[in-house]
Amino acid sequence: MKSLHYLFAALLLLVSLNASAAMEINTPGVRAVKAQMQMRHAQLMPYYTSGAVGLDMDGGIVLRDIESVPLAVRQKLQRLVVAENLDRDRLYAEVANANAHPEWQSAMRSAFAPRWISNAQHGWWIMSDHGWIQK
Repeated sequence: MKSLHYLFAALLLLVSLNASAAMEINTPGVRAVKAQMQMRHAQLMPYYTSGAVGLDMDGGIVLRDIESVPLAVRQKLQRLVVAENLDRDRLYAEVANANAHPEWQSAMRSAFAPRWISNAQHGWWIMSDHGWIQK
């Protein structure tokens, strides 16, 4: 019974390592998406910090508190959020395709979500099973 337990633990470790390696892809498509996201991040940063934008449990971003955003910039912020989520989807597709498994796109979303959340800075808002929490 003990050996079965160790075998199961080893299998879980192997699957985890392979998933991590599968996410560490550096193709031209992945680099292009990441560059777009990095440029947009500077524009989104004040809204993460203020709590107007938060991360959902799937690793996407959402307008959490649109009322805290001045009316004059709301449309611009909405476009930034849509663009960010589209690029995250493009990133998942690029990584899945680079692994020769386009059907992995939803698995890539699930694998990346904890990374987005763990990389969120202190004070940012994250959706949890119990509602919005501040990291």
